[in-house]
Amino acid sequence: MADVGPAPGFARFGSLRLPALRGQQQWPGEAASTVSREQAVEQGTAGTVGGVRALLRIEGVAVFAVALAAYAQFGAGWGAFALWLLVPDLSLLGYLAGPRVGAALYNAAHSYAGPALLLALGVSAAMPWAVAGSLIWLVHIGLDRALGYGLKYAAGFAFTHLGRIGKADPW
Repeated sequence: MADVGPAPGFARFGSLRLPALRGQQQWPGEAASTVSREQAVEQGTAGTVGGVRALLRIEGVAVFAVALAAYAQFGAGWGAFALWLLVPDLSLLGYLAGPRVGAALYNAAHSYAGPALLLALGVSAAMPWAVAGSLIWLVHIGLDRALGYGLKYAAGFAFTHLGRIGKADPW
């Protein structure tokens, strides 16, 4: 049989009539390519799916709401809140040095460990600025998680522990 060359653009996508392979999902790469969950984990492009993803996003909503309510009770002022709310996103500048560095800096600024330690310091050492800062930081992380912006994989900004973000693959 003779090679007829590459398929036309529309023919490279997966079939709309055939069901998706069980246990496999389309990930970025060649059109219609499927990668098993294990391969995606090895490549660092896997994200949480289904009920676990929903639970993690609900957890983000809970952290957001509780930290926001605590900040309102703490009474540190909404000007400071507005000023510091987006500071953790400065870690995105790490992506200028590449996806691996960007993911590491983003994850360091968007992990619950930092604000938890700052909150413990603020409470134990009676430092109101640390308590206020940790609550603002927790509000930011909770909002990000509720919106689906999870911790990043080194494969790129769009690959998070909550699933891929950005424009969805129409196929």
